[in-house]
Amino acid sequence: MSPMAPPTGQHATTSTVILRPADERFHSQLDWLDSWHSFSFGSHQDPNWMGFGPLRVINDDTIAAGQGFGMHPHRDMEIITVMVEGALTHADSMGNSAVLHAGEVQRMSAGSGIVHSEINQTGAPCRLLQIWIEPAQLGIQPAYEQKPFAIGEGWTPLIEPDATGDAMAIKRPVRLWRAQPLRQQQLPLPAAKERWLWLQMIDGELTLNREGFPKQTLRRGDGVGLIEDAATQSTLIGLSERADVLLFALA
Repeated sequence: MSPMAPPTGQHATTSTVILRPADERFHSQLDWLDSWHSFSFGSHQDPNWMGFGPLRVINDDTIAAGQGFGMHPHRDMEIITVMVEGALTHADSMGNSAVLHAGEVQRMSAGSGIVHSEINQTGAPCRLLQIWIEPAQLGIQPAYEQKPFAIGEGWTPLIEPDATGDAMAIKRPVRLWRAQPLRQQQLPLPAAKERWLWLQMIDGELTLNREGFPKQTLRRGDGVGLIEDAATQSTLIGLSERADVLLFALA
């Protein structure tokens, strides 16, 4: 699958910034689910926001106690769940059954087809980010993995194509990091050969300081697409006591 272009009307020059403010995302509200969609999803469809490169979905979901997504199918998608608060119980057609706790990440290759459920079996709401990335190859064998990550002030690798270090694998040349910088801390973006980057704020506030562009304050739920010039340098600066941010490098 070829990468999707930037949103209509936004053309990549040598360096481009595409802002997705939190309050401009699509919103789905049910009695058990509060979901914010950075890109088109379900009944919310906008040709200007169909994804960013192979990054197809970022859903910020809060699920009520005792509720969740019953058994349902997926295929030909790399699905990543970043657990932010609470816990979620997973079961799937491969025989996997596990509880995903805050601080853990789940990686599921839907591949040729998988059926799974994600249920909040605790007595309190839980919050997670569910991410869909288009695979490099269709019809691969389904796979499942989850693990905890200790997130510090610097960039912690969560997903890498070759599963180097503690990072989990993915069937596409895509990388994902998470960081929780402190107030006034300067956090340069890691060196990446990929030109397409996406920042997604989980919590707190940061300043994006990017050469040649005005400074941009980022808050919970904000997203920013960066199409990089190799010479461009970008740095995040903490504004809140502790911020929480994801960074994707996409190819």
